[in-house]
Amino acid sequence: MVKPSAEMSRLLRLAQLAGREIMDIYETEFDAREKDDLTPVTDADLRAEEVILHGLARDFPDDPVLSEESAASACLLPTTSRFFLVDPLDGTKEFIARHGDFTVNIAMIDRGTPIMGVVYAPALARMFWGEMGRAAAQARLHPDEHLASVEWQSLAARPPMGRPLRAVASRSHRDAETDRWLHDARIRKVAAMGSSLKFCVVAAGEADVYPRFSRTMEWDTAAGHAVLLAAGGTVSTPAGLPLTYGKRDRGYDNPPFIAAA
Repeated sequence: MVKPSAEMSRLLRLAQLAGREIMDIYETEFDAREKDDLTPVTDADLRAEEVILHGLARDFPDDPVLSEESAASACLLPTTSRFFLVDPLDGTKEFIARHGDFTVNIAMIDRGTPIMGVVYAPALARMFWGEMGRAAAQARLHPDEHLASVEWQSLAARPPMGRPLRAVASRSHRDAETDRWLHDARIRKVAAMGSSLKFCVVAAGEADVYPRFSRTMEWDTAAGHAVLLAAGGTVSTPAGLPLTYGKRDRGYDNPPFIAAA
């Protein structure tokens, strides 16, 4: 049975604890408000971030962290080869609409590459992790379940063999350029989904490709990218260049990319 490393186990626990905070609010009549960049935020985002940042500071004191809700201080991120990217609640719009496909994202970056990542969808009780050079895996995990009892199922992204391509695309941010790409690639079967789960369903073999042309930030993609890479998939720009991280000169946003098996 595949098992995470000790470092990954710490990240899995932090993601689960953050998921517990999120679900405590999800089950109430919560309020949403608008940030300066006009995107929504809730108390669930802030409480989940607090849990994760506290845990990373304790378990990885030498590694800087860039997290979505504290991104106003991104200019202070040290220029180091290894750091964390965190999105405490990816898919806030899905959370507000109660669609369920929102996630907790934690990724470790080393020299521009996501080498370790966890994606947790607490409302769906699905957890994914990927660790370069080790494995990628998934399991059913409820926020209150004992993590040590989980049996992990290995992930291996597999290209289609003699069947039509299956795509997954953003529910809230699908744009005309994505539609053109899907049309040109002659993809007829497209599932709509929120958050970084789109990377994970490709890693799990439930879809073959995830094209993204609308804007994303590094913390949106790094954890799912790590899962897909560890499962044998790829994430590259339309020009075929690898998607990298630590793009300080861009303000930590991403170019368009194609995630594929």
